[in-house]
Amino acid sequence: MTTEIYQKMSQSIIDGDTELAAALARDSIEAGIDPLESINRGFVIGVNQVGNQFSCGEAFLPELVMAGEAMKAAVQVLEPEMARRGSKREILGKVVLATVEGDIHEIGKTLVGTMLTASGFQVFDLGVDVPSAKIVEKTRLEKADIVALSALLTTTMVKQREVVEALAASGLRSTVKVMVGGAPVTHEWVEKIGADGYSEDAIGAVNAAIRLTKN
Repeated sequence: MTTEIYQKMSQSIIDGDTELAAALARDSIEAGIDPLESINRGFVIGVNQVGNQFSCGEAFLPELVMAGEAMKAAVQVLEPEMARRGSKREILGKVVLATVEGDIHEIGKTLVGTMLTASGFQVFDLGVDVPSAKIVEKTRLEKADIVALSALLTTTMVKQREVVEALAASGLRSTVKVMVGGAPVTHEWVEKIGADGYSEDAIGAVNAAIRLTKN
């Protein structure tokens, strides 16, 4: 019975069925299943499968977005039960996430945040059009391991460099890794501004974050 519900949880993520994912999460609580088990043995399996399909070109951005939303819905149901039990997921690292000042593009950044959360990171999403000083302050407050910066315009990507410089000026640069992303971002840009990594998509961002936290 438990194996069957885990399979249904996984499939709800693969199908991007937000309502079913939330319902299965509620059912698991009523059945007395440890919410951590539901996440790790059920929902995350689906996220990983969609991620693998996306990487292989067998799934596309809409499927990835839907899977992320379904995962978010399930975790929101399970989090209060985890708090009640006093159990916590293993946190791979803390990430401060933002679209830089002057840029209001939301979708890519939000998807990265959802996938990072699903993969075990604690994400502090500051939203869009975020000033460098606010990013630095949140990094200091949360003792973040990673700062992830999105920019979709060539005119705003310069703000990514501004954040890197602000982190250095505040004395935080040596304690935090910086990831950048967005359509105009390249390996050359990463090296030019002294960032630590970048990705072209949300799954790549998760892999980059995992790699950076191990270094």
